[in-house]
Amino acid sequence: MRGLTTAVDAVRASASRRTLSSVVASSSRGLATTTNPPEQPRKRFAKLDDGLTFDDFVSGEPLPSAERVVLGNTSQPRLPSFLKHPIPKGKSYTEIKKDLRGLKLHTVCEEAKCPNIGECWGGDKGEATATIMLMGDTCTRGCRFCSIKTSKAPPPLDVHEPENTAEAISRWGLGYIVLTSVDRDDLVDGGAKHIAETISKIKQKAPKILVEALTPDFANKDKKYIGLVASSGLDVFAHNVETVERCTPFVRDRRANFEQSLEVLRYAKESAAANGKEILTKTSIMLGVGEQEEELHDALRRLRAVNVDVVTFGQYMRPTKRHMKVDRYVEPVEFAKWKEVAEGMGFLYVASGPLVRSSYKAGEFFIKNVLNKRRAEAAKKAAAELSSFEAAPAEKSA
Repeated sequence: MRGLTTAVDAVRASASRRTLSSVVASSSRGLATTTNPPEQPRKRFAKLDDGLTFDDFVSGEPLPSAERVVLGNTSQPRLPSFLKHPIPKGKSYTEIKKDLRGLKLHTVCEEAKCPNIGECWGGDKGEATATIMLMGDTCTRGCRFCSIKTSKAPPPLDVHEPENTAEAISRWGLGYIVLTSVDRDDLVDGGAKHIAETISKIKQKAPKILVEALTPDFANKDKKYIGLVASSGLDVFAHNVETVERCTPFVRDRRANFEQSLEVLRYAKESAAANGKEILTKTSIMLGVGEQEEELHDALRRLRAVNVDVVTFGQYMRPTKRHMKVDRYVEPVEFAKWKEVAEGMGFLYVASGPLVRSSYKAGEFFIKNVLNKRRAEAAKKAAAELSSFEAAPAEKSA
């Protein structure tokens, strides 16, 4: 009984202590509430007392230069009016875009944000043209001027692309078509067989069409792949040096270099001739990336030394803020000067202007006429040789 009484007393003592603790805690909270009232929320439209008066804004005193706000990008030269172009639109533009999407084809016109897309796609369907980009829309290189997507391991090649490309071109009824491609350093042949197969299928569907191919440099691949493309039936083998030798490391991917590009152009013409085919070689140079006048003269001399037939000059235009800045905008009169200089060096054709690109309609029209004239002369020569061959047995029998 005595043990039970002791246990009850212990329970009562514990309850008493808990009650006292609650009272003290409540008192403490009440005291805290009395001495530190909660901060009232600020009104949404509360007036800000910053110490300024109306007179501070109308005093007429100029602000210090450090406090002035300058709108716009002052680190870049302003885009001149002659480089501005209209938004692409029209029936032909829409139909070509629909054909390309339906056949899952890509164009450098869209991927590289070419300013001439409205002009090239907007003409009559027999005249309008798009530069089809083979081997997908992802490149294994990362040139600082180019807006095409890059990856070390792009998706596999589309085996149906050569056939689909030939189909699209046959629909347009063109006399001249330009093909280009991304770089595919991940492939054993750099994509040479894919390009050659596409050209072959185009020629099968439209034997009279003239084909220009703007190719990669097939760096670290066997030279035979350059020859494979050059001898595949194309009429113009194009490969761009892009800029002068000194600027190349700052403009192009580190795997590309000026001398290497010269070798591609030289070997393409020689290998085609060795296979009994006559082709034109073509390249393009961007101005406004920091090149110097004497460097351009040197580049042109070296291009002629490897028998390049066609050169184009255009203005570099920065595709996005992530890309290389424009060094300067070149005036049309300077482009006219370089056209005159290059023609004086013996180039067959020169296109030079702010909006000129490697795939340039006026240039294609000129090259088409040159090639058709050569075809006619070759056919005439072949007919003459055949006539003399047939006449020889008759003379012997007589």
